Order: sequence, then structure tokens, then C-alpha cells
Amino acid sequence: MNILVCGGAGYIGSHTVYELIEQGHSVVVIDNLCKGHKKAVHKEAKLYVGDLRDSLFLDKVFEENKIDAVIDFAAYSLVGESCSEPLMYFENNVFGTIKLLEAMKKANVKKIVFSSTAATYGEPENIPIDEKEKNVPTNPYGESKLMVEKVLKWCDKAYGIKYICLRYFNAAGAYKTGEIGEDHFPETHLIPIILQVALGKREEISIFGEDYNTKDGTCVRDYIHVTDLASAHIKAIEKLFKDEVSGIYNLGNGTGFSVKEVIECARKVTQREIKAKICERRPGDPSTLIASSKKAIEELKWQPKFNCLEQIIESAWKWHLNHPNGYED
Repeated sequence: MNILVCGGAGYIGSHTVYELIEQGHSVVVIDNLCKGHKKAVHKEAKLYVGDLRDSLFLDKVFEENKIDAVIDFAAYSLVGESCSEPLMYFENNVFGTIKLLEAMKKANVKKIVFSSTAATYGEPENIPIDEKEKNVPTNPYGESKLMVEKVLKWCDKAYGIKYICLRYFNAAGAYKTGEIGEDHFPETHLIPIILQVALGKREEISIFGEDYNTKDGTCVRDYIHVTDLASAHIKAIEKLFKDEVSGIYNLGNGTGFSVKEVIECARKVTQREIKAKICERRPGDPSTLIASSKKAIEELKWQPKFNCLEQIIESAWKWHLNHPNGYED
């Protein structure tokens, strides 16, 4: 199949492109490179540098390529930044996908897999979280993703555009060969920040709050390997073509680890001292997010292969050791 991957130069997008090409698909990538990296794009993918909010640019991409389905990763994704700049998040994340859907409608492309997030749930009432949990986001990032999910529902009803929304939990790890990995600026994800401390690029790791109602007072999260996420997107495309039915699925390992536990695991993997300090809570951070992925396992026939935190951190450590300055080496 010919797959258009929006945000394919980003962390999860680039790993999905690698998996798609490994499985024999042709891939077209759209990325404005404001967060992504040109070096992360697979050499066999066709890259268009541009923005989803540019209708003329999108029309050109669809006119020049026969697209069978779309995977949309293109979004801003920093929780703290979304709280201070909500308009920027709604304008980019919601409006960008609306323009993409307009271009798909014009080109008669009827399948899309949307990169959503566990942040749509906010502070959940039930753990583990399944897809029936209430959606009450605690930050504009989660709200922007939930808005797009609602837009997709109505586009299905009106235009027959079938979608699968994948609400994933904390992506981590790196590609098996070490060619690509996680490189954000600024970096806000826990595991790469911890590994930057291990590399001596940061003095210490900040733990934002230790008074949550959790086993050790620090936030608990469900970590899912980025390659497992990539494989779920491919399974989602296959299901859309097989069943022609839209749906929403959680993606996680079903196990929660506290911030302190992740730091301790990283110390074990790296065999290095990793200093930590306690800071004030960040706005918009729920205490515990753990997924139930039962629906994805049953309906998408998806099965995470990297379900051990140590495995996930080991793959990330391999990337960071070989690329201490990320893609700017």
C-alpha cells in the first residue's frame, strides 16, 4: 500500500515509517521539521517539507501521489506548553488535522489512523483505563486530541472517512538497530532526560511532586516501546481495509511504574549515578495512567513485544550512547 505519514520525521512517526517500509509498503512523509528531524526519515520514504495547515501544499502531495491511507502524527505534544499556550495547540493540532481531512475528502482517500493520547482521559476514575472511561482532559494538549477524535466521528458519518484513533500511553525506547531514537528540543520526556543525566549532559533529574496518591508519592505511568506503537498503527490500517469500521483503542503495556522506579531501573541499566531532586508538581499532570489494551489485543490482533521496562530503557540507552547529541552528531 501507499501510506501518507504526517509527522513522519518525528519520534513515533519515524519509527512507524521504518516499520512500514520493512513490511514492504511505500511511504510518503509530510513534516514541517519544526519538531522532527530530516535525518530520522527513512531513505526510501518520499519526504515533503510543509505544513498541514497549507491547503495548496496538501493538494500538491495528494495530486502527485496515489495515497491509500493516512497516518497522522503531526501535532504539538508538550503538556506544560499546552497549558501556557492553549491557542497555539488548538490552532496547530485541531486546525491542522481539519485541513488534512479536507484534502483527503477532495482526493477521495477514506482511511486514516490518528495518533491520539491517554491525556484524553484526564484524571481517570478507574485503573487500568479502558476505552469506556470518561474523557475529561486536564490540559489543552489532551483536549486538542479529543476535539480531533470528535471531528473524525462526524467526518465518518458525513463523508465515509473511516478512522482508528490510537490513545497511547508513554512512548519510550528506540529502533532495534539504533539508527533512530528519541530527540526532542526541549526534551520533556522522562526516560531521555534521565539518560541525559547518565551521559553527564544534565546535572540531575527533577521529580515533579512526591505527594501524589501513589505507592511512593511520584506519578505512575505505563511505558510502551515505540516499535510496539509503530506495529499497532500498521495493524490499525489493516483492520480499516478489512472491516471498514472506525474505532478507538488504547495502547500500553498494562503495567505502571513510578518516576522513582524508572530512575532506579535506569541506574541499573546504565550502571551510572543519576542524581534526582524533588520539585513542585507540574500543572495538568494526572497521578496515575495505566492502560488496558485488551480491546487492541483482541480486535487489532496486536501484541506488545517489549513489555519489560528494562528492555525499553536498554534500547533507549543504546541510541543515546551512540547519539549523545541526538541527530546533530
